[in-house]
Amino acid sequence: MSLRILHVFDHSLPLHSGYTFRSANILRQQGRMGWQTHHLTSPKQVNCSVAEEEADGLHFYRTAPPTGRASRLPVLDQWALMQATERRLLELAGRLQPDLLHAHSPLLNAYPALAVGRRLGIPVVYEIRAFWEDAAVDHGSTNEGSVRYRLTKWLETRAVRQADQVVTICQGLREDLIARGVSADKIGVVPNAVDAEAFVVDGRPDPVLRERLGLTGCRVLGFIGSFYAYEGLDLLIAALPRMAAEAPDIRVLLVGGGPQEANLKHQAQALGVADKVVFTGRVPHAEVGRYYDLIDLLAYPRHSMRLTELVTPLKPLEAMAQGRLFVASDVGGHKELVRDGETGLLFRAGDVEALARRALEALSLPDDGAALRAAGRRHVETERNWPRSVANYREIYGRALGRSL
Repeated sequence: MSLRILHVFDHSLPLHSGYTFRSANILRQQGRMGWQTHHLTSPKQVNCSVAEEEADGLHFYRTAPPTGRASRLPVLDQWALMQATERRLLELAGRLQPDLLHAHSPLLNAYPALAVGRRLGIPVVYEIRAFWEDAAVDHGSTNEGSVRYRLTKWLETRAVRQADQVVTICQGLREDLIARGVSADKIGVVPNAVDAEAFVVDGRPDPVLRERLGLTGCRVLGFIGSFYAYEGLDLLIAALPRMAAEAPDIRVLLVGGGPQEANLKHQAQALGVADKVVFTGRVPHAEVGRYYDLIDLLAYPRHSMRLTELVTPLKPLEAMAQGRLFVASDVGGHKELVRDGETGLLFRAGDVEALARRALEALSLPDDGAALRAAGRRHVETERNWPRSVANYREIYGRALGRSL
């Protein structure tokens, strides 16, 4: 009999993010394994006012946002979100009769799933993609010494203890939970991966786009994504004067936007390199490949903090899938993904000089770093692919259900 799983997500397609892409790949691969999946999103699914929706071939149930005074008050608004999710999940679980509830980060989804699971006698798997308290630190809404931070961490640990099984996306998160006293046997890892066949290798630059951005005849370091403080883009701009002194043709291309955009523009002006940094703003997802093709060397200079030391990002894997050359800081999340000197190049996190040296070294590699690029592509084809990654759920779900799958 086919396994029936009811997933609970924070948000999903058609929104585009690393979170939604991971979710979609999990669902599609579980379908290929013969499992029946159903999909609910929380009230945080933005620009959505329908009860159900199709997105890229997947069917999603939606949760209406809460109303009333509580939904507009600090702290109580989070409780209202969980209550709304719990009501919708209870209704769906009663109708769909799943064998398993699978709640994905943040913990606002874990507690509704735990409540419904207890009420209906359904095992609950809780998947942590990042600790909510650590993400809040970077976004400026709390700090590691605050009451809010400690309370959120306590709530996260409590949810983990109550779940039947726990999933993390990397060893860093798993080891942190073990250090909190959670049994290692209760925590499985389903690592981030990519669909290598969905990425084009060695795409050719569009000369018209390159000319329009003022990059003709230049070597380009680039980043494509959201401009959060932890991404370390300030370090990349700080390294630009040092790199330009040796290689005047170097330019930095920043595609996207986010909280740090204004600060980065000001920094480039203050350092006298504003003419060497191109900010494109956000671009349509369908156009992203054209911008990747303009970049000679991708840069992932993440700062060292709990979030980046514990969590593995998708971007280096996507770079490998495209056969691209990249440099990345040696934070724990990167070291778990990248074999330094084999699939990518690492530099000491937070060190401007180290970033400048490593970037210049990468741009001087023979044959444009063909050996590194080919090794990266092989790595995602053979190890970091979704069929291999999602297969780990078989054992995790089996432990939650108390039977082999």
